[in-house]
Amino acid sequence: MAELLAPFTGGEMPAPRLLEALQRYLDLLLRWNARVNLTAVRDAETIVTRHFGESLFAARVLLRGGGEAAAPATLADVGSGAGFPGIPMKLFAPGIELTLIESHNKKAVFLREAVRSLGLDRAQVFSGRAEQWAKTADLVTLRAVEQFERALPVAAKLVAGDGRLGLLVGAGQVPTAQGVLGGNWEWEEPVGVPRSEARVVIAARRSG
Repeated sequence: MAELLAPFTGGEMPAPRLLEALQRYLDLLLRWNARVNLTAVRDAETIVTRHFGESLFAARVLLRGGGEAAAPATLADVGSGAGFPGIPMKLFAPGIELTLIESHNKKAVFLREAVRSLGLDRAQVFSGRAEQWAKTADLVTLRAVEQFERALPVAAKLVAGDGRLGLLVGAGQVPTAQGVLGGNWEWEEPVGVPRSEARVVIAARRSG
């Protein structure tokens, strides 16, 4: 697994603690995916590169501070599905407070089991629509959700005043996202996901 993840971790060897947790997460995901459709990707190696790798890469891009900005203390993952990118980001940065927002009940049940099995402190699952979550977070992530143009403004409303919105999308979706949110957001430069032809991580914060 360490070799598969190397392109996404900047060549650094992931800590043994992280690799052990990811292996447990993978085993759990494969067991559940046999009876609940959590992800269309069934191959373990592809799950590691496409889901774990991209999520860890997003953690490196989105969880660092920068300039006067502090690293985020709270993370909300909208439409979390099987837990990407939220759970790997939490494993990468255990101190962050994580909320996994998932409206599909079977997926929410899996997420609760993953949080329990991995022993994640300060992590909870909100089993409902993002519009119903009456809180905000320093960082709100959105990845591979259905009805992207509808989900994006909802996710943006959950971003705390000085927080950031983090998207894991195809490069072609970036102009769409910028158009949907309009001129009230300042966008950072997109960062290409390793081993991907068109996937990017891009962040935005409210202007002014």
